[in-house]
Order: sequence, then C-alpha cells, then structure tokens
Amino acid sequence: MTDIAIVDYGMGNLHSVSKALEHVAPNASVVITSDPAVVRKAARVVFPGQGAMPNCIRELDVRGLRSAVMEAAANKPFLGICIGLQMLFEMSEEGNVSGLGIMSGKVTRFPALTMKDDSGRKLKVPHMGWNQVHQATEHPMWADIANDTRFYFVHSYFVEAANLEAITAYSYYSFPFVCAVAKDNIFAVQFHPEKSQAAGLTLLNNFVHWEPN
Repeated sequence: MTDIAIVDYGMGNLHSVSKALEHVAPNASVVITSDPAVVRKAARVVFPGQGAMPNCIRELDVRGLRSAVMEAAANKPFLGICIGLQMLFEMSEEGNVSGLGIMSGKVTRFPALTMKDDSGRKLKVPHMGWNQVHQATEHPMWADIANDTRFYFVHSYFVEAANLEAITAYSYYSFPFVCAVAKDNIFAVQFHPEKSQAAGLTLLNNFVHWEPN
C-alpha cells in the first residue's frame, strides 16, 4: 500500500513536494499519482496545486479524481497546499467557479488597488515571498514550529472561512488573511511548505506522523 499519495491533476510543482516528503520520510512509499484507486488506497493524501482555480477543478474532474479526493478528505490524514487549500471551499471569485465544498466559505482576490503596507506603500499582487504565520490555535501540525515563523507564499487569492473554529493560522498582507485551516483529519495551508526550508520540512514531518483523533 502507498504510504503517501500526492494527487496529480496536472496543476502544481509536484516533484518538489515529493522530494520534501521523501526527505522527511525516507522509508515511506511516496507516489505522485493521477489514479483514483491509488489515492483511495493510500494511508495519507497530499493535495497540492498551482494555477487558476477553474483549470484545477476542470482537470480534477477530467481525470476522475474528484470523488477519490472527497473520500480521502473524509477519512484519512489529508494535507492541502496552496490551491489545494482553496479548492476545499465552496466557491472562488477566480472564474466564479464552485469548489469541492468540503469546508464552508469562499475564495477572494486580494484587492490590488487598495493593497498598502503600514507605511502606505503599494503592495503587489500576487503576494509572493516569505511572510510570518501567526498560529491561531494549537494543532499537532504546528509541533516544533514557533509562532510567527516565516513560510513561503505565492498567491493572488485567499480563503474567507465561514467557520471561525476551522482557522488555525493567519498571515498579514495589508490585512490579516487566513493561511491555514483544520477540520478533523484535514489540514490545509496557503503557503508552500516544500519551498519553506526547515520550517516547511518540520510541518511535512508532522504530517507524516500525524494521527488525527
């Protein structure tokens, strides 16, 4: 049985995620797969992604992966990364497309015309680079990661979670925005742990060992 399946729907830097997981779990079977059967049989599932939400949803359906991802999110340790976080929600302003609806809320674009830092200087969209992650709740996935540790971001959209109890971290870019959520066996982040050096590897190692209640 595959220990960790990385869902391949043609959208994302999957090999960086795979290499990072292989580094923290050298004895685990880590597989990049577009086969729904492999996703269903895996002990843990990582759901990464980059690109535009409409394309991601379309490719997920074209490859027959939607139901396998939904099942994985319901019953096994599940890590969403970047678009893999956004797709869990009900809808996105990017193309006005419906998401998977696993979590309540929507995905909103940073308002480029009004984005300013504390000094009044204009901020660029997409939000790209290192930023602090403020942990809003305790969670096993934050083990050995200090509050306000910096992680690497690349995104123009952010999630607005309807269930405040699901929010496990914020970051700040002109205003506070949700950058991590958790629900039962699901943990999902807006940033890229595979690009976040030691802190990212720690988070991935936590995922490898996480046993949700």
